[in-house]
Amino acid sequence: FDPHKLDISDEFKRVIMSLKGNDDKVRVVLNKADQVGEQQLMRVYGALMWSLGKCLGTPEVARVYIGSFSHDGSMQNNDNERLFKKEQADLLKDLMDIPRRSIDRKVNEFVKRVRAAKIHAHLVSHLKAEMPSMFGKEKKQQKMLDNLHEEFNAVQRATHLPVGDFPNMERFRDVLSTYDFSKFKKLDTKLMAKIDEVLTNDIPALLEEFRNPYTDNM
Repeated sequence: FDPHKLDISDEFKRVIMSLKGNDDKVRVVLNKADQVGEQQLMRVYGALMWSLGKCLGTPEVARVYIGSFSHDGSMQNNDNERLFKKEQADLLKDLMDIPRRSIDRKVNEFVKRVRAAKIHAHLVSHLKAEMPSMFGKEKKQQKMLDNLHEEFNAVQRATHLPVGDFPNMERFRDVLSTYDFSKFKKLDTKLMAKIDEVLTNDIPALLEEFRNPYTDNM
């Protein structure tokens, strides 16, 4: 953006909307800010934030970097030169930090999936353990499906796993209804121990190994 072109056209809005899900990769820059004075710059900044708020539709306020990013570094108005230099430094630091954040995001997604798989294993093994060995299997399975919240609570109390990591109950119930609980596998405690080791030791070591190559030597 620049102070004289703040309007977001329908085409530009469609481009912005297509970036949904990659918000952390987008940087908003108000260029040519040296072409206006301090007071007008405040109005321009406010108008841009209002336009972005309508377009992005998110409660978070987008960070806008203000400056004059000309190829030769010249400015028409030096009133805000100090501010522009600080903003430029922040932007460069932000851009150099992208590789680390990208790795963090991928690792966090991996950790989220591993934790979900761990809870899934505990849930299905618990349901299997509650099934009778001989008679009344169908009746017992239906009872557990009808009172699935109680089974969730039992697993949570036994494992002390975060409640927020548990799956959506209604969706989980729909999927479970197509299976025979008695055919589920028992919990592999050795495998669970390996998973805990990955989460506790291997993941932190992985993050340490992939430090930001752009900032390590700064």
